[in-house]
Amino acid sequence: MGKKNKIQMPQSTAGLVRYFDESKERIKLKPEYIAIACGVIVVIEILLKMGFLI
Repeated sequence: MGKKNKIQMPQSTAGLVRYFDESKERIKLKPEYIAIACGVIVVIEILLKMGFLI
C-alpha cells in the first residue's frame, strides 16, 4: 500500500551550476591573506588616528 501512494519529488541538484569549476580568475588569494591584510590596515589606521605614524 505504501508504494502505490508514493509521490516522486524532483531531484534537489537538478539545474545547479558549479561556479567554482567555471571560475577563471587570474589572481588567487587565500582567505588567510585577505584577513591578515585587513588586520594590518586596521592597525595602521588606529596608529594614524592616535598620532604615532605622523
